[in-house]
Amino acid sequence: MNPRLTQSQQRTICTQLGGVKLQLLYKASIHGFTGAAFHQRCDNCSPTVSVGYNNSGFVFGGYTKQPFSQSGQYVNDDQAFLFTFNAEKLIKYPVNDSAYAVRMIANTGPYFGENLVLVKGSQAVAHSNPGNYYNFPAAQMHGDNLNLTDCEVYEVEGATELERPWRTVIWESGKRTELTESIKSYKPTVSSVTQPRVLLIGPVGAGKSSFFNSVNSVFRGHVTSQAISGSSSTSLTTQFRSYSVKAGREGKPLPIILCDTMGLEETKGAGLDIDDLSSILKGHLPDRYQFNPSAPLHPEAHGYRTSPGLKDKIHCVAYVIDASKVSIMPTGLEEKLDAIRRKVNLMGIPQLVLLTKIDEACPLVKEDVTNVYRSGYIKDLMQEVGSRLGVPLSCIIPVKNYSEELELDMNCDILLLSAVIQMFRFVDNYFDELSDRMSNMQTKD
Repeated sequence: MNPRLTQSQQRTICTQLGGVKLQLLYKASIHGFTGAAFHQRCDNCSPTVSVGYNNSGFVFGGYTKQPFSQSGQYVNDDQAFLFTFNAEKLIKYPVNDSAYAVRMIANTGPYFGENLVLVKGSQAVAHSNPGNYYNFPAAQMHGDNLNLTDCEVYEVEGATELERPWRTVIWESGKRTELTESIKSYKPTVSSVTQPRVLLIGPVGAGKSSFFNSVNSVFRGHVTSQAISGSSSTSLTTQFRSYSVKAGREGKPLPIILCDTMGLEETKGAGLDIDDLSSILKGHLPDRYQFNPSAPLHPEAHGYRTSPGLKDKIHCVAYVIDASKVSIMPTGLEEKLDAIRRKVNLMGIPQLVLLTKIDEACPLVKEDVTNVYRSGYIKDLMQEVGSRLGVPLSCIIPVKNYSEELELDMNCDILLLSAVIQMFRFVDNYFDELSDRMSNMQTKD
């Protein structure tokens, strides 16, 4: 029994509901457009997502946490909502009067208040009457076409907890200390570079600046916010910044520089310009360069490095991706990331992915961050990110940035420090490759 709801639509709904999976229970085109068939397969199952399809191409329905029955009564559900898809975007219509959220009627399919009924009267039709319990524009929801080509009901299954973690992490204070000391003592294999430069690239709001703040917090011993970060529809970072992390308030700079860029945006002429990216990767951009999406950097700009050295170049690129928005990444944004990845590949710069906001994406991780590698949902997300960005799973590192906390958390620290260690390994790969190229050139000479 193949779901008609596309994988992308399923992921969008699952993200909305928080790290869950959908299991198809009922499909009217197979089991019959009857209330009896619906109730036989769906009664006592919860939560559920009910979906109607019409021949105008509309996909619409409702969610309820209450199990279906044939009691004839209304049931209270303050989390119920109706929805429709506009392309891949989910539009929600929340319940207005939760006492009348769902009604349990024997001879119909899913019955949401008196406002939306799928398989009404055991026929391949829907009933639609926006009103007090749910309010929605009928034309937007289903195009005023109530003839159903299919109706499906999915049971919502909780996040899968794997029996064994698929990556080994030691969640102990000793490990945190070990990682911290490894970072402090790291030395690049090339003597001319004392602080490798890692470029953070990602969509607006993904957590680039927050990642620097979080790593900085670990070494400061308390939560700090040096880089501007927060929630906004447009990039809060408007300058190119090169951040050095210090080992404590008056400690020495650590052997890494995290470079923050303007956030990527879906539309052309907004966010980080791809031409500016080339200048960043090659080391031409000065710190605090003011981005102008409508006019890429030119050699006459103030502070432009005409002859950057190896220490000025980018030695590793880290894509910062919001785990809670993987499934709804706009096509335009995905295309920009693909263009960037190709450009970075051509320059031979190693690339990894930081998957942020893992706690927002998965309830298991929100409950306990040490569940990150026990969460089947997070692993699925990482595999999807790898597929979309063209990077192997081994190059994807989940992290939880500090955003609302006032105090540090050992387990969050371990994930953040592990990400920095992985960056160093990729930097080593960059210098190894550079050394090999130079050796080959000398051999040819």
